[in-house]
Amino acid sequence: MARLTSLAEAISENVHDGDTVAMEGFTHLIPYAAGHEVIRQGKKDLFLIRMTPDILYDQLIGVGAARGMKFSWGGNPGVGSLHRFRDAVENQWPRPLEIEEHSHAAMANAYEAGAANLPFAMLRGYIGADLPKVNPNIKQVTCPFTGEVLAAVPAIRPDVTIIHALRADRKGNVLLEGIVGVQKEAVLGAKRSIVTVEEIVDELDPPSPNSVVLPSWAVTAVVEVPGGAFPSYAQGYYARSNAFYIAWDEIARDRDSFQAWIEENVMKAGPEDFARHAKKAA
Repeated sequence: MARLTSLAEAISENVHDGDTVAMEGFTHLIPYAAGHEVIRQGKKDLFLIRMTPDILYDQLIGVGAARGMKFSWGGNPGVGSLHRFRDAVENQWPRPLEIEEHSHAAMANAYEAGAANLPFAMLRGYIGADLPKVNPNIKQVTCPFTGEVLAAVPAIRPDVTIIHALRADRKGNVLLEGIVGVQKEAVLGAKRSIVTVEEIVDELDPPSPNSVVLPSWAVTAVVEVPGGAFPSYAQGYYARSNAFYIAWDEIARDRDSFQAWIEENVMKAGPEDFARHAKKAA
């Protein structure tokens, strides 16, 4: 059953050096506060998984926390490159970074396979694509019933999945609404999971048509962190800070300005600093 705890305790107890870690959230509900706590605690040698690594993973890569990354697209959405990611790949700074690139469809199917405790996912994909030439984890299987040749990729089974959600009740049941991405599958496929939420309530509101409820037994730790997805957005709580994504391009271009930003805004800060962004919409 999920345990309600502090962010520092949740990360300390569930994220270990060398772990495979998934932090999911598709534009919406990206777990920035939790990622910053991973940096503050000096976790290292992590193999990161994320369908769309953007600024949060740029930060984790830039501080040297990552040994590798599995992903299906990497960039600063609507702005350009991830400069810390690029520096690691091109110049091995601050350390070399192993990369494994997939398509969105393959990643989503691999998470689904992990949630179902299957060894691999298969899909109609990569037809005419070059990724199989450079990624040995993209293979082919032949359907025993029709003879159709399909793409196959390993299931994603993280050591720990970290997500941000809207609400949890006091029993540890978690509610996600809006764009939900692959958060559900990433949690169900993981050995351990941490969910930060905007608020803990007595009862979850009646769900909207696209809502997802993660039951308490599927979650390891729940942490109340208002504003914990900023500068991404939390539906009904606060908007995405497009200005920050634009500003990050300049901050991350230079190693010194990046390190200064991390020192001021991560190492000298805490999860409570996210709360000023949590202005729940009427």
